[in-house]
Amino acid sequence: MLGLGNWQFKVDTMFYRGNAILKVGEKNGEYDIGLEIPGMDNIPPIIVVTINAEGNTISGTAKNDLLGNKEIPFSITIDGDRASGFLKVPFMGKLTLKDGVRID
Repeated sequence: MLGLGNWQFKVDTMFYRGNAILKVGEKNGEYDIGLEIPGMDNIPPIIVVTINAEGNTISGTAKNDLLGNKEIPFSITIDGDRASGFLKVPFMGKLTLKDGVRID
């Protein structure tokens, strides 16, 4: 499976500026994705609706109770221990994930 591990990204929006940790795991042969934002401990779990791994890119859609269960398209491109990508977050627009590094 592509991109397994924890990835730290820099996030810079009007609502949050700091780091976010994307957790890419495997559970029963399927991707298991989580998001951790330091200082924001009450984020409901991310539910992956669709996911596709092709080449060095993982893309798909997810949803979260905090955002009214609206679909969140995402894409992460991995290059060794570096990554970049985006989320299209309802009410906020496209959120660029940059300077991603594998942290474990």
